Amino acid sequence: MPHSRIAVTGSTGLIGAALVRSLRSDGHEVVRLVRRPARSGDEVEWDPKRDYVDVAGLVGCDAVVHLAGAGVGDHRWTEAYKREIRDSRVLGTATIAEAVASLDVPPKVLLSGSAIGFYGDTGDRSVDEGAPPGDGFLPSVCVEWEEATAAAEEAGVRTVHARTGLVVAREGGAWGRLFPLFRAGLGGRLGNGRQYWSFIALHDHIAALRHVLDTTELSGPVNLTGPAPVTNGEVTAAMGRVLRRPTLFTAPAPVLRIALGDFSEDVLGSQRVLPGRLLDSGFAFAFPGIDAAIRAALR
Repeated sequence: MPHSRIAVTGSTGLIGAALVRSLRSDGHEVVRLVRRPARSGDEVEWDPKRDYVDVAGLVGCDAVVHLAGAGVGDHRWTEAYKREIRDSRVLGTATIAEAVASLDVPPKVLLSGSAIGFYGDTGDRSVDEGAPPGDGFLPSVCVEWEEATAAAEEAGVRTVHARTGLVVAREGGAWGRLFPLFRAGLGGRLGNGRQYWSFIALHDHIAALRHVLDTTELSGPVNLTGPAPVTNGEVTAAMGRVLRRPTLFTAPAPVLRIALGDFSEDVLGSQRVLPGRLLDSGFAFAFPGIDAAIRAALR
């Protein structure tokens, strides 16, 4: 995109903060949606619980990137927190989509977050964007999450659902928790280690988001995962190789179920998800392999 005005929700999170840095480094004007009164010219107030956006702050935006949502792995999955996970995504997305649709001149694109949780447990079966949703809590959340962009789509805005995989980064997300354990020599397999993890380097994830913004033929679901998913056992071995630490420990499935509750099914589940539409649209990964992605995170 030429130098543009781009609004971003979730700008303090791992992916949002990295995206804002990337956009600004290329000269784009970024406005951040914040859940408090705006304190500077680059902030716009919004409150998804009140279905409120200061729409005037979105005037002139060429794109809106919506990444906000309660962390899936941040708390034990009580019924109350499962409601928070769902509401933060579905209500927040509907609020943004309606605000976008209300503009006299809407942005060219709404890039809205989603997740590969859409597919549920796929075992060792590879899936791409053509696969149907799986069964269970996360697939049902993802379906509602993506449907919540309807107002923007009906207003003619190109809408993309970025189905994100496991982002390999040192400072946050699932890998942000793994690195300290493996550095201390306490890392190991989770369960039997045969479950597939569809990972993507943070660098590639931001590049893929930028690619989606720029590629006008992309709309609907786009998997943001690397091209070569690996098993948890292979992740464990790669972490040991790169960090030069032993990987002797194992977290048995029953222990994970006790410790994590319903979230353990996501940890132990297998998702072999391929980035079909990214590859078909010409996107090139800088760090396609697991070792390279881990080394990139350490740099």
